[in-house]
Amino acid sequence: MQKRARSEQLNLEWHNHRASRRRELLEQVQRHQLNEQGLEAGLAYQIVHDHLMLDGNARLNLATFVGTWMEPEGLQLMQECAEKNMIDKDEYPQTAELEERCLRILAHLWNSEDQEAAVGTSTTGSSEGCMLGGMVLKWHWRQRRREQGLDDQRPNLVMGTNTQVCWHKFCAYFDVEARQVPITPERLHLTGEEAASQCDENTIGVVGILGSTFDGSYEPIASMQACLDDLQERTGLDIPIHVDAASGGFVAPFASPDLAWDFRLPRVKSINASGHKYGGVLPGVGWVLWRNQSELPEELRFNVNYLGGEMPTIGMNFSRPGAQVVAQYFNFLHMGHEGYRQRMEILGAIACYLADAITQMPPLQLLSHPKDQLPVFAVKLDPTVSNWTVFQLSERLRIRGWLIPAYTLPPDCEQISVLRFVLRAGFTRDMADQLLDDLERAVDWFQHLPSPMPEPVLSECPFCH
Repeated sequence: MQKRARSEQLNLEWHNHRASRRRELLEQVQRHQLNEQGLEAGLAYQIVHDHLMLDGNARLNLATFVGTWMEPEGLQLMQECAEKNMIDKDEYPQTAELEERCLRILAHLWNSEDQEAAVGTSTTGSSEGCMLGGMVLKWHWRQRRREQGLDDQRPNLVMGTNTQVCWHKFCAYFDVEARQVPITPERLHLTGEEAASQCDENTIGVVGILGSTFDGSYEPIASMQACLDDLQERTGLDIPIHVDAASGGFVAPFASPDLAWDFRLPRVKSINASGHKYGGVLPGVGWVLWRNQSELPEELRFNVNYLGGEMPTIGMNFSRPGAQVVAQYFNFLHMGHEGYRQRMEILGAIACYLADAITQMPPLQLLSHPKDQLPVFAVKLDPTVSNWTVFQLSERLRIRGWLIPAYTLPPDCEQISVLRFVLRAGFTRDMADQLLDDLERAVDWFQHLPSPMPEPVLSECPFCH
C-alpha cells in the first residue's frame, strides 16, 4: 500500500510539474519573434487551434467565391498529396499526367476546335492565369508592332470597371494602360459596342468577364466579337479577346451550354478559370488555356534541367501545390458532366429561390437576378431608407454567423451600396431558409429603429481569385 501511495504521489507531482511548466512556457511565448526554445508539438497545436476558434464559419461565408467544401474522399487525396510540388514533374510523373488530363478535359469543355492542340497550365489561381493571358496578349501585340516598324511603347487593355483587381495589377506590373469603360446603374458590365469604341492600334486585347464579381452577371462575349469584327472591317484592327472565366468557366458549360463565350468564338484566344471556385476544389488551383500552340509563343515557355529531367514550365510561379490538381481530377472523375450539371442546377435554383424571397422584403431591391448567370446576386436598399445601411445590415447578420459583404460599386456607381450573396457547393435549401429567417428578423429590427444609427467604418471589398 505504501509503494502504491508513493507511486500515486510521484505521478501527481509529475503531472503538476508538467502543468506548471506548460503555464510557464505559455507566459513566455513570443507573438512577434521566435522563442529561444520551441514548444512541444501538442502545445503549439493547441495555441494555434485556440487562436483560430474566433474565425468565421467557412460554410456560412457568402462573401467568397472560393470553395469551402469538398467530399471527404477528395480531402483524403489532398492530404495524401500535400507534400507534392507540381513543378517536379519528373519526380511525380503520375501527378503531372493528371494535370495534363485536366487540361484536355477543360479544352473539350470550352469547345476547343482541336482538343489536342490547345495548350495551357495549372496555376495557383485565376489571378496568375489572368497575368499569363494578359502577358501573352502584350507579347503578340509588341511583335506585330515591331515587325511593322511601329512604336510599341504604349500598349493598352480594354476592360470594364467591374473587372477583378488582378487586371489592375496586371496593367500596373506590366506597364499597360488600363482602358476602363465605366459601368452605370443601368448596366453593370462591359458591352460589345463600348469595348470596340475604346480600341485603337495600341490595344493588345479586350477582357471579357464571364461572371462579374460585383453581381454575378455574364458579359456578352459573342457581342464583343461581333463588334470587334465590325471594327476590323472598318479599320483593319484585329483585336483578340481573353475571357476571364474565373467563376463562369465551371458554371456556364453546364447551366448554359448554348451560350457562346468560349473557343467557339474565333477571337477568344485564351481563357482562365479557378478550379478552387466552382470547379469545386479547396483554395490553391487555377487554369489557363490558349486556343492552340501558336497562341503561346515559344519564347514564353521555359525548360529547366535541374529537377531530374528536361522539364517545360509555364507560369508566374515556379513551385505550386500538386494536391489541388489531383483534387481537380478527382472532381472531374467523381462528378462527370452530369454531376456538375446537377450541382449548378441546384445552386442556381437555390439562388433564384433566395433572390425571389428577398424581393418580398420591401426595403431590399435586386440589382440582377441569378437566373442565367452565376448563382450570385447583389441587393441594395430602397433609396427612401435613410436611417440604416447595408453595411449595418451586414454587421447585424454577423451576429448569427453569416458573412455577407457590403460594399460600394466602382466609380460612376459608387453612390450605390450593396450586399452580395455568393452560393457555392455545400450551401443547401435549409441553409437558405435559415438565412431568410435571419435576414427578415434583421430587416424588421432596423425598420423599427426610432432614429438613424451611426455609420460603421467602411472596409474594402475582398475581391480576390
